[in-house]
Amino acid sequence: MIGWMYILECSDGSYYTGSTNNLERRIIEHSSGEGANHTKRRSPVKLVYWEEYPRIDYAFYREKQVQGWTRKKKEALIKGENLMLPELAIAYRDKK
Repeated sequence: MIGWMYILECSDGSYYTGSTNNLERRIIEHSSGEGANHTKRRSPVKLVYWEEYPRIDYAFYREKQVQGWTRKKKEALIKGENLMLPELAIAYRDKK
């Protein structure tokens, strides 16, 4: 079963990261207030990024990985600035 990891931008500028096996349906759910609690209080939402995977568990794993990222790192991913991702993964205390 195909899966997607996706990032939504909420009306307050926050990001919501999720995964699903039906991206179109899930975006409709978020937009109509049937999605996650985070998006219910922050509608409307806009799909700003997605990745497709051959299996839903791969998408779920990626969701959990991206959820742990900083806002700056998520924004680099959204903008396609992949070369910035390793640098943004370095802990502040480890930067020289």
